[in-house]
Amino acid sequence: MSMTDGIDGYDLIGDVHGCGATLASLLEKLGYHQRGGIYRHPRRKVIFLGDLIDRGPRIRLAVNIARRMVESGEAFIVMGNHEANALTYTRRCRDGSGCEWLREHTPRHNRIIQETFEQYRDHPAEWEDTLAWFMEIPLLLERDGLRVVHACWDAPLIERFLARYPGARIDEDFLHESVRPDSFAFKALERLTRGTHIPLPEGVEIQSGDGFTRRTFRAHFWAAAPRTYGDVIFQPDNLPGDLEDRPLSDPELARLSYYGPDEPPLFVGHYWCEGIPALPAPNIACLDYSAVKFGRLVAYRWDGERELDADKFVWIRVPREEQARPRPWEIDLD
Repeated sequence: MSMTDGIDGYDLIGDVHGCGATLASLLEKLGYHQRGGIYRHPRRKVIFLGDLIDRGPRIRLAVNIARRMVESGEAFIVMGNHEANALTYTRRCRDGSGCEWLREHTPRHNRIIQETFEQYRDHPAEWEDTLAWFMEIPLLLERDGLRVVHACWDAPLIERFLARYPGARIDEDFLHESVRPDSFAFKALERLTRGTHIPLPEGVEIQSGDGFTRRTFRAHFWAAAPRTYGDVIFQPDNLPGDLEDRPLSDPELARLSYYGPDEPPLFVGHYWCEGIPALPAPNIACLDYSAVKFGRLVAYRWDGERELDADKFVWIRVPREEQARPRPWEIDLD
């Protein structure tokens, strides 16, 4: 198929999380080279899947590389939940709303954004400018026969969202609305940037490999007729006991989205996969391979194919100096 702008294809890159030097190395491996301070390719463009910030040691570098490419037309980007978190964390509630910050400054939330704040501490104007740029990032992208969203493509929800925001970009009213669980903005931001979470049974917890206690699990959206927890779980941590065999209740089934095999190729990040990159479905690729948690920064070289090919993954193992600082008790996989 012919691509917009006469390019040969797109290189989609998963969650960078502050691994800026590794991002530069991956771009070089993909054939991009700096000209005028911007990574460029003569025949291709990049699509970033969001979550540029938090955790890693070179957050400003990661943001600057991506932003320069996007603003020069060499790349596109969709918003991740960590960019959305930063926007709500840094905005005060409007008068009369009964809260101080859109995202509460709890110890947990403080820890998630701590590394980003530390690296921008001596660059306050740059941080404010970065937050303004985050507001320009769309929640989803559909072009040249592919679809991109950070966590979950929910077609009915996206149709409603695009009717309200045709450019797929949110505004200040949306942000303020998004902190109310009964609002459409909350449902849209939660589903598109965080996906679906299924609460665990009362009293059941997952002790994550990096020390975080969780009471929900992440569910995917490509099982045609799921019946059990095991049919939809999509995360590295196993469910305790025999919970994978537990039947999904009607309310739990109602929470799930479905992306069928005849839909266009879809690329997501968010789910911190592990090991060698693989395709969860013939038309779906997840590109988050835990770059900042001893993993890989992963790209997929897409050339217009409707059925994806696992041989088209390209990755770099993140060197130890680019991995998150060893604070296992402070890491949250939100």
